[in-house]
Amino acid sequence: MTGTPGPGGGAVDAAQGRHLLLQMLRVRQLEEKCVELYSAAKIRGFLHVYIGEEAVAAGVLASLGPEDAVVATYREHGHALLRGVSAGAILAEMYGYVEGCCRGRGGSMHLFDAATRFFGGNAIVAGGLPLAVGLALADKMAGRSNVTACFFGEGAVAEGEFHESLNLAALWQLPVLFCCENNLYAMGTALARSESQTDIALKAAAYEIPAWAVDGMDVLAVQEGARRAVDAVRSGGGPHFLELRTYRFRAHSMFDPERYRAKDEVARWMERDPITLLRTALESAGQLSAAEWEQLQADAQAEIAAAVDFAEAGTPEPVEELTRFVYSERGTGDGAGPGTGTQPAGKETGAP
Repeated sequence: MTGTPGPGGGAVDAAQGRHLLLQMLRVRQLEEKCVELYSAAKIRGFLHVYIGEEAVAAGVLASLGPEDAVVATYREHGHALLRGVSAGAILAEMYGYVEGCCRGRGGSMHLFDAATRFFGGNAIVAGGLPLAVGLALADKMAGRSNVTACFFGEGAVAEGEFHESLNLAALWQLPVLFCCENNLYAMGTALARSESQTDIALKAAAYEIPAWAVDGMDVLAVQEGARRAVDAVRSGGGPHFLELRTYRFRAHSMFDPERYRAKDEVARWMERDPITLLRTALESAGQLSAAEWEQLQADAQAEIAAAVDFAEAGTPEPVEELTRFVYSERGTGDGAGPGTGTQPAGKETGAP
Protein backbone atom coordinates (compact mmCIF):
# COMPACT_ATOMS: atom_id res chain seq x y z
CA MET A 1 0.00 0.00 0.00
CA THR A 2 1.13 3.53 -0.66
CA GLY A 3 0.81 6.33 1.85
CA THR A 4 -2.00 8.01 -0.07
CA PRO A 5 -4.93 8.86 2.25
CA GLY A 6 -8.31 7.35 1.44
CA PRO A 7 -11.79 8.72 2.29
CA GLY A 8 -11.48 7.73 5.94
CA GLY A 9 -7.83 8.70 6.28
CA GLY A 10 -6.40 5.23 5.64
CA ALA A 11 -3.87 4.40 2.96
CA VAL A 12 -4.91 3.31 -0.52
CA ASP A 13 -2.97 1.73 -3.34
CA ALA A 14 -3.65 3.57 -6.60
CA ALA A 15 -4.42 0.50 -8.69
CA GLN A 16 -6.60 -1.04 -5.99
CA GLY A 17 -8.41 2.26 -5.50
CA ARG A 18 -9.24 2.51 -9.19
CA HIS A 19 -10.37 -1.12 -9.19
CA LEU A 20 -12.76 -0.52 -6.31
CA LEU A 21 -14.01 2.64 -7.99
CA LEU A 22 -14.76 0.66 -11.16
CA GLN A 23 -16.54 -2.04 -9.16
CA MET A 24 -18.84 0.52 -7.56
CA LEU A 25 -19.43 2.20 -10.92
CA ARG A 26 -20.41 -1.15 -12.45
CA VAL A 27 -23.03 -1.67 -9.75
CA ARG A 28 -24.31 1.90 -10.00
CA GLN A 29 -24.64 1.65 -13.80
CA LEU A 30 -26.44 -1.70 -13.54
CA GLU A 31 -28.89 -0.43 -10.94
CA GLU A 32 -29.65 2.79 -12.78
CA LYS A 33 -30.30 0.76 -15.92
CA CYS A 34 -32.61 -1.54 -13.94
CA VAL A 35 -34.65 1.49 -12.84
CA GLU A 36 -34.89 2.61 -16.46
CA LEU A 37 -35.92 -0.82 -17.71
CA TYR A 38 -38.44 -1.26 -14.92
CA SER A 39 -40.00 2.10 -15.75
CA ALA A 40 -40.29 0.89 -19.35
CA ALA A 41 -42.09 -2.27 -18.11
CA LYS A 42 -39.34 -4.53 -19.43
CA ILE A 43 -38.61 -5.75 -15.90
CA ARG A 44 -41.67 -6.77 -13.91
CA GLY A 45 -42.41 -7.84 -10.37
CA PHE A 46 -40.54 -6.37 -7.42
CA LEU A 47 -37.28 -4.47 -7.83
CA HIS A 48 -35.00 -3.28 -5.02
CA VAL A 49 -31.92 -1.35 -6.09
CA TYR A 50 -28.61 -0.92 -4.26
CA ILE A 51 -27.81 2.68 -5.21
CA GLY A 52 -25.86 4.29 -2.36
CA GLU A 53 -24.75 1.02 -0.77
CA GLU A 54 -22.17 -0.02 -3.39
CA ALA A 55 -19.21 0.32 -1.03
CA VAL A 56 -20.45 -2.55 1.12
CA ALA A 57 -20.52 -5.19 -1.61
CA ALA A 58 -17.36 -3.89 -3.26
CA GLY A 59 -15.35 -3.82 -0.04
CA VAL A 60 -16.48 -7.14 1.40
CA LEU A 61 -16.34 -9.17 -1.82
CA ALA A 62 -12.83 -7.87 -2.52
CA SER A 63 -11.78 -9.64 0.67
CA LEU A 64 -13.16 -13.07 -0.27
CA GLY A 65 -11.68 -15.86 -2.38
CA PRO A 66 -13.37 -17.92 -5.12
CA GLU A 67 -13.75 -20.86 -2.76
CA ASP A 68 -15.82 -18.83 -0.30
CA ALA A 69 -19.62 -18.70 -0.35
CA VAL A 70 -21.85 -15.64 -0.53
CA VAL A 71 -25.46 -15.43 0.69
CA ALA A 72 -27.44 -12.24 0.07
CA THR A 73 -30.90 -10.71 0.32
CA TYR A 74 -33.42 -9.55 -2.29
CA ARG A 75 -31.33 -6.36 -2.83
CA GLU A 76 -28.57 -8.47 -4.34
CA HIS A 77 -27.88 -7.38 -7.92
CA GLY A 78 -24.62 -5.72 -6.91
CA HIS A 79 -23.43 -8.68 -4.88
CA ALA A 80 -24.11 -11.06 -7.76
CA LEU A 81 -22.36 -8.82 -10.28
CA LEU A 82 -19.24 -8.34 -8.18
CA ARG A 83 -19.15 -12.01 -7.30
CA GLY A 84 -18.77 -12.82 -10.99
CA VAL A 85 -22.27 -13.41 -12.33
CA SER A 86 -22.35 -11.59 -15.67
CA ALA A 87 -24.48 -8.49 -16.07
CA GLY A 88 -26.11 -10.12 -19.08
CA ALA A 89 -27.18 -13.18 -17.09
CA ILE A 90 -28.52 -10.90 -14.34
CA LEU A 91 -30.59 -8.76 -16.69
CA ALA A 92 -31.82 -11.75 -18.69
CA GLU A 93 -33.00 -13.23 -15.41
CA MET A 94 -34.97 -10.07 -14.65
CA TYR A 95 -36.48 -10.21 -18.12
CA GLY A 96 -37.61 -13.77 -17.33
CA TYR A 97 -35.58 -15.36 -20.11
CA VAL A 98 -33.86 -18.74 -20.38
CA GLU A 99 -30.49 -17.04 -20.69
CA GLY A 100 -30.82 -15.72 -17.14
CA CYS A 101 -28.75 -17.18 -14.32
CA CYS A 102 -31.84 -19.12 -13.14
CA ARG A 103 -33.41 -19.54 -16.57
CA GLY A 104 -35.74 -16.64 -15.81
CA ARG A 105 -37.46 -18.50 -12.99
CA GLY A 106 -36.09 -16.45 -10.10
CA GLY A 107 -36.20 -12.87 -11.22
CA SER A 108 -34.74 -9.87 -9.43
CA MET A 109 -35.00 -11.22 -5.88
CA HIS A 110 -33.72 -14.76 -6.47
CA LEU A 111 -30.45 -14.52 -8.37
CA PHE A 112 -28.38 -17.68 -7.88
CA ASP A 113 -25.22 -19.05 -9.45
CA ALA A 114 -23.55 -22.20 -8.13
CA ALA A 115 -20.48 -21.69 -10.35
CA THR A 116 -19.53 -18.54 -8.44
CA ARG A 117 -20.79 -19.93 -5.12
CA PHE A 118 -23.45 -17.22 -4.98
CA PHE A 119 -26.31 -18.79 -3.04
CA GLY A 120 -29.02 -16.14 -3.40
CA GLY A 121 -30.89 -13.80 -3.58
CA ASN A 122 -33.25 -14.71 -0.68
CA ALA A 123 -36.55 -12.84 -0.60
CA ILE A 124 -37.52 -13.69 2.98
CA VAL A 125 -36.13 -11.25 5.54
CA ALA A 126 -33.43 -13.12 7.54
CA GLY A 127 -34.00 -16.20 5.38
CA GLY A 128 -30.37 -16.32 4.30
CA LEU A 129 -28.89 -16.51 7.79
CA PRO A 130 -29.78 -20.17 8.51
CA LEU A 131 -28.59 -21.06 5.00
CA ALA A 132 -25.23 -19.40 5.69
CA VAL A 133 -24.92 -21.28 8.98
CA GLY A 134 -25.60 -24.53 7.14
CA LEU A 135 -22.96 -23.81 4.50
CA ALA A 136 -20.44 -22.91 7.18
CA LEU A 137 -21.27 -26.05 9.16
CA ALA A 138 -20.71 -28.18 6.06
CA ASP A 139 -17.33 -26.54 5.48
CA LYS A 140 -16.27 -27.10 9.06
CA MET A 141 -17.36 -30.74 9.06
CA ALA A 142 -15.49 -31.33 5.80
CA GLY A 143 -12.35 -29.62 7.10
CA ARG A 144 -12.39 -26.91 4.46
CA SER A 145 -10.97 -23.43 5.09
CA ASN A 146 -13.82 -21.67 3.27
CA VAL A 147 -15.62 -18.64 4.67
CA THR A 148 -19.33 -17.96 4.15
CA ALA A 149 -20.27 -14.28 3.95
CA CYS A 150 -23.91 -13.55 4.74
CA PHE A 151 -25.44 -10.17 3.86
CA PHE A 152 -28.69 -8.97 5.44
CA GLY A 153 -30.37 -5.73 6.44
CA GLU A 154 -30.88 -4.42 9.97
CA GLY A 155 -34.56 -5.36 9.63
CA ALA A 156 -33.47 -9.00 9.95
CA VAL A 157 -32.43 -8.31 13.55
CA ALA A 158 -36.11 -8.37 14.53
CA GLU A 159 -36.50 -11.92 13.20
CA GLY A 160 -35.97 -15.09 15.20
CA GLU A 161 -33.64 -16.54 12.57
CA PHE A 162 -31.13 -13.80 13.35
CA HIS A 163 -30.79 -14.84 16.96
CA GLU A 164 -30.93 -18.57 16.28
CA SER A 165 -28.29 -18.31 13.57
CA LEU A 166 -25.86 -16.21 15.60
CA ASN A 167 -26.33 -18.48 18.60
CA LEU A 168 -25.59 -21.69 16.67
CA ALA A 169 -22.67 -20.13 14.79
CA ALA A 170 -21.11 -19.07 18.09
CA LEU A 171 -21.82 -22.39 19.84
CA TRP A 172 -20.28 -24.40 17.02
CA GLN A 173 -17.58 -21.83 16.14
CA LEU A 174 -18.53 -21.82 12.48
CA PRO A 175 -16.58 -20.03 9.71
CA VAL A 176 -19.23 -17.46 8.83
CA LEU A 177 -18.99 -13.68 8.44
CA PHE A 178 -22.27 -11.92 9.21
CA CYS A 179 -22.55 -8.63 7.27
CA CYS A 180 -25.39 -6.43 8.46
CA GLU A 181 -26.12 -3.73 5.88
CA ASN A 182 -27.65 -1.19 8.23
CA ASN A 183 -29.33 1.41 6.00
CA LEU A 184 -31.52 2.61 8.92
CA TYR A 185 -34.88 1.63 7.41
CA ALA A 186 -36.49 -1.81 7.28
CA MET A 187 -38.78 -1.05 4.35
CA GLY A 188 -40.44 2.10 5.79
CA THR A 189 -39.71 1.51 9.48
CA ALA A 190 -36.87 3.49 11.06
CA LEU A 191 -34.47 1.44 13.17
CA ALA A 192 -35.25 3.40 16.34
CA ARG A 193 -38.94 2.56 15.95
CA SER A 194 -38.35 -1.19 15.93
CA GLU A 195 -35.30 -1.76 18.15
CA SER A 196 -34.77 -0.49 21.68
CA GLN A 197 -31.02 -1.07 21.20
CA THR A 198 -29.97 0.41 17.86
CA ASP A 199 -26.31 -0.62 18.15
CA ILE A 200 -26.51 -3.77 16.04
CA ALA A 201 -22.87 -4.73 16.62
CA LEU A 202 -23.54 -4.67 20.37
CA LYS A 203 -26.44 -7.09 19.89
CA ALA A 204 -24.17 -9.49 17.99
CA ALA A 205 -21.48 -9.22 20.67
CA ALA A 206 -24.02 -10.53 23.19
CA TYR A 207 -23.59 -13.92 21.50
CA GLU A 208 -19.84 -13.85 22.22
CA ILE A 209 -19.10 -13.02 18.57
CA PRO A 210 -16.40 -10.46 17.72
CA ALA A 211 -18.39 -7.58 16.23
CA TRP A 212 -17.76 -3.99 15.26
CA ALA A 213 -19.27 -1.19 13.19
CA VAL A 214 -17.77 0.07 9.92
CA ASP A 215 -18.46 3.19 7.86
CA GLY A 216 -20.38 1.58 5.01
CA MET A 217 -19.99 4.64 2.79
CA ASP A 218 -16.18 4.31 2.78
CA VAL A 219 -15.20 1.39 0.55
CA LEU A 220 -11.65 1.35 1.90
CA ALA A 221 -12.88 1.12 5.48
CA VAL A 222 -15.23 -1.69 4.44
CA GLN A 223 -12.46 -3.58 2.68
CA GLU A 224 -10.11 -3.23 5.64
CA GLY A 225 -12.76 -4.30 8.14
CA ALA A 226 -13.81 -7.23 6.00
CA ARG A 227 -10.23 -8.38 5.41
CA ARG A 228 -9.55 -8.32 9.12
CA ALA A 229 -12.71 -10.32 9.83
CA VAL A 230 -12.26 -12.79 6.97
CA ASP A 231 -8.66 -13.51 8.01
CA ALA A 232 -9.81 -14.17 11.58
CA VAL A 233 -12.65 -16.45 10.50
CA ARG A 234 -10.47 -18.39 8.07
CA SER A 235 -7.78 -18.94 10.68
CA GLY A 236 -10.26 -20.64 13.00
CA GLY A 237 -11.47 -17.64 14.98
CA GLY A 238 -15.12 -18.58 14.64
CA PRO A 239 -17.92 -16.31 13.42
CA HIS A 240 -17.42 -12.56 13.11
CA PHE A 241 -19.94 -9.77 12.64
CA LEU A 242 -19.72 -6.47 10.76
CA GLU A 243 -22.33 -3.74 11.11
CA LEU A 244 -21.92 -1.78 7.88
CA ARG A 245 -23.56 1.60 8.39
CA THR A 246 -24.82 2.68 5.00
CA TYR A 247 -27.81 4.30 3.31
CA ARG A 248 -29.92 3.63 0.24
CA PHE A 249 -30.46 6.69 -1.89
CA ARG A 250 -33.67 5.44 -3.48
CA ALA A 251 -36.88 4.07 -2.02
CA HIS A 252 -37.13 0.56 -0.59
CA SER A 253 -38.57 -0.73 -3.85
CA MET A 254 -40.02 0.64 -7.05
CA PHE A 255 -43.48 0.43 -5.44
CA ASP A 256 -42.47 2.49 -2.40
CA PRO A 257 -43.90 6.07 -2.20
CA GLU A 258 -41.16 6.85 0.36
CA ARG A 259 -43.15 8.95 2.80
CA TYR A 260 -41.25 7.84 5.89
CA ARG A 261 -38.04 9.89 5.60
CA ALA A 262 -37.29 13.55 4.96
CA LYS A 263 -35.77 14.70 1.69
CA ASP A 264 -33.10 16.69 3.49
CA GLU A 265 -32.00 13.52 5.29
CA VAL A 266 -31.53 11.76 1.96
CA ALA A 267 -29.67 14.79 0.61
CA ARG A 268 -27.26 14.76 3.57
CA TRP A 269 -26.41 11.13 3.00
CA MET A 270 -25.98 11.66 -0.72
CA GLU A 271 -23.20 14.12 0.11
CA ARG A 272 -21.29 11.01 1.23
CA ASP A 273 -21.84 9.08 -1.99
CA PRO A 274 -19.23 6.28 -1.78
CA ILE A 275 -18.26 6.70 -5.42
CA THR A 276 -17.69 10.43 -5.02
CA LEU A 277 -15.73 9.93 -1.79
CA LEU A 278 -13.25 7.52 -3.36
CA ARG A 279 -13.01 9.45 -6.62
CA THR A 280 -12.22 12.66 -4.74
CA ALA A 281 -9.58 10.95 -2.62
CA LEU A 282 -7.85 9.48 -5.66
CA GLU A 283 -7.99 12.75 -7.58
CA SER A 284 -6.62 14.70 -4.61
CA ALA A 285 -3.70 12.29 -4.41
CA GLY A 286 -2.97 12.63 -8.11
CA GLN A 287 -3.88 8.97 -8.68
CA LEU A 288 -6.89 9.52 -10.93
CA SER A 289 -6.82 11.82 -13.94
CA ALA A 290 -9.86 13.20 -15.73
CA ALA A 291 -9.15 10.86 -18.63
CA GLU A 292 -8.93 7.83 -16.33
CA TRP A 293 -12.21 8.76 -14.65
CA GLU A 294 -13.91 9.07 -18.03
CA GLN A 295 -12.50 5.71 -19.08
CA LEU A 296 -13.79 3.98 -15.94
CA GLN A 297 -17.25 5.39 -16.60
CA ALA A 298 -17.08 4.34 -20.25
CA ASP A 299 -16.02 0.80 -19.32
CA ALA A 300 -18.92 0.40 -16.90
CA GLN A 301 -21.40 1.86 -19.37
CA ALA A 302 -20.16 -0.39 -22.19
CA GLU A 303 -20.53 -3.49 -20.03
CA ILE A 304 -24.11 -2.66 -19.08
CA ALA A 305 -25.04 -1.68 -22.65
CA ALA A 306 -23.80 -5.07 -23.87
CA ALA A 307 -25.75 -6.76 -21.07
CA VAL A 308 -28.95 -5.01 -22.14
CA ASP A 309 -28.42 -6.16 -25.72
CA PHE A 310 -27.86 -9.70 -24.48
CA ALA A 311 -31.02 -9.66 -22.36
CA GLU A 312 -33.10 -8.09 -25.12
CA ALA A 313 -32.13 -10.95 -27.43
CA GLY A 314 -33.21 -13.55 -24.86
CA THR A 315 -35.90 -16.18 -25.25
CA PRO A 316 -38.82 -17.14 -22.99
CA GLU A 317 -38.88 -20.67 -21.67
CA PRO A 318 -41.34 -22.89 -23.56
CA VAL A 319 -44.69 -23.44 -21.86
CA GLU A 320 -44.05 -27.16 -22.25
CA GLU A 321 -41.29 -26.86 -19.63
CA LEU A 322 -43.54 -25.27 -17.02
CA THR A 323 -43.16 -28.19 -14.60
CA ARG A 324 -39.47 -28.78 -15.28
CA PHE A 325 -37.30 -28.66 -12.15
CA VAL A 326 -40.20 -29.48 -9.85
CA TYR A 327 -38.03 -32.52 -9.23
CA SER A 328 -34.24 -32.50 -9.41
CA GLU A 329 -32.68 -33.59 -12.69
CA ARG A 330 -29.43 -34.57 -11.05
CA GLY A 331 -28.31 -37.92 -12.37
CA THR A 332 -30.28 -37.70 -15.61
CA GLY A 333 -27.10 -37.05 -17.54
CA ASP A 334 -28.38 -34.09 -19.56
CA GLY A 335 -26.36 -31.58 -17.54
CA ALA A 336 -29.16 -29.06 -17.67
CA GLY A 337 -30.52 -27.23 -14.68
CA PRO A 338 -31.12 -23.83 -13.16
CA GLY A 339 -28.12 -21.59 -13.20
CA THR A 340 -26.76 -22.84 -16.53
CA GLY A 341 -27.93 -19.93 -18.65
CA THR A 342 -25.59 -18.77 -21.39
CA GLN A 343 -23.25 -15.93 -20.48
CA PRO A 344 -22.42 -12.99 -22.75
CA ALA A 345 -19.27 -13.47 -24.81
CA GLY A 346 -16.15 -12.39 -22.99
CA LYS A 347 -17.74 -12.40 -19.53
CA GLU A 348 -16.40 -14.98 -17.14
CA THR A 349 -18.61 -16.52 -14.49
CA GLY A 350 -15.78 -17.09 -12.01
CA ALA A 351 -15.35 -14.90 -8.96
CA PRO A 352 -13.42 -11.66 -9.54
